[in-house]
Amino acid sequence: MEITLDKHSANQASVKIKLNEADYQPKVDAKVKDYARKANIKGFRPGKAPIAMVKKLYGTSVLVDEINNMLSSSLNDYLKSQTFRILGDPLPVVENADQIDWANQKDFDFEYKIGFVEDVKVDFDKSLNVTSYTLEVDKATIADAVSNLRRQYGKMTNPDVSQEGDFLYGDIKALDGSFEKTFSLPLSKVDGRSLKKFIGLSKGDIIEFDPSKAIKEDLAEVVGVEDSEVEKLSGKFSFVVQNINRTEEAELNQEFFDKVFGPDQVDSEEAFMEKVNAIMSENYNKEVKVFSDEKIKDTLIEKANIDLPEGFLKEWLFRANEGKVTQEQVDQEYPIYAKQLSWTIISNEIAKNNEIKAEHEDVIEKTKEMIREQFASSGMGAQLESSMDMFVDNYLQGNEGQNYMQMLTSVQNDKVLAFVKEKIDITEEVISIDKFKELLEN
Repeated sequence: MEITLDKHSANQASVKIKLNEADYQPKVDAKVKDYARKANIKGFRPGKAPIAMVKKLYGTSVLVDEINNMLSSSLNDYLKSQTFRILGDPLPVVENADQIDWANQKDFDFEYKIGFVEDVKVDFDKSLNVTSYTLEVDKATIADAVSNLRRQYGKMTNPDVSQEGDFLYGDIKALDGSFEKTFSLPLSKVDGRSLKKFIGLSKGDIIEFDPSKAIKEDLAEVVGVEDSEVEKLSGKFSFVVQNINRTEEAELNQEFFDKVFGPDQVDSEEAFMEKVNAIMSENYNKEVKVFSDEKIKDTLIEKANIDLPEGFLKEWLFRANEGKVTQEQVDQEYPIYAKQLSWTIISNEIAKNNEIKAEHEDVIEKTKEMIREQFASSGMGAQLESSMDMFVDNYLQGNEGQNYMQMLTSVQNDKVLAFVKEKIDITEEVISIDKFKELLEN
């Protein structure tokens, strides 16, 4: 057997494997003899069929299997011995494989495309500066959140006259008779210039309007039609009010506090506001932390400047997901994949150079945290903790063990980022929600 490497560029190459009869024939003959001992062929007692007949029946399939096994193990061993880091999986050159004459050929030549990176260097110290953000929730946002909660837990009423924020239940009909439907119109979805038409209405009142102009967004969803029917909602329409629905905000009392947070969690309006603030701050800052961590990753990726084999990786992604994605989809999603791959390479390199390891105990604790977050609003508290080991085991054993490996990777990434943060210069900045939204858009 002869294996040679032909580098086409700094990150792509071909591996050629040449097999002659002496490499594979002993294994093929041994396998055929094994078949002969076990074969149950019509006209012969079990295991008594002539070798020549067994070889004629099974020889080619045995040859293909044995050569494929030799190729797989030899290629893997060869690539493991290289200093560079293999990306994806080797891709067989299909054109060559299609030309093989398995019945008559004695010598075989195989070729595989590979993509790789080498000499990955990740340097970081106090000269590397990044900004880490903390979000401060403003009073207006808290007030909006409390108002939404009061409406959510408020009492439904049916007033005589409509006002802003109500829902009008009634019949919409095209004046030309081409469309008719009964639905509930939330006045919060009506454009400000059209809203005055819907204020001060009573049961039985009729107004005329153009839905495509009056309903400012999600027209199909608001009216309750398919997107394909939206074009029917343009022109002159009438709306007959059947009922007016209004949610009166709940009072800020103990009954309301208990409904929102559970019995005896808060006992005053001040404590209620503080808890809303704490929860909103915690939730927003989880998002901010993810954003800040991604910026650190971006900085390290840019600094490492890893030269990925784009052409090879796109071909590998397409062939590995054959029938599930188009080439256009691969091209569109490639930048996201390239970023994830670059970070994986960097994280592994930092972990290796600094002996950072994700331990089994870390995986268990991180899984517990994830489960607690998922059940945070369920009120299961003590029951959840008593069954935690079962939840953890079920999750980590799921998806054929992939869940465990993903959690292991997540733990390593957490440890690598924590290590990096200790070594670089971090500027802390407190921002508002509006500023955070601006950062997300950039």
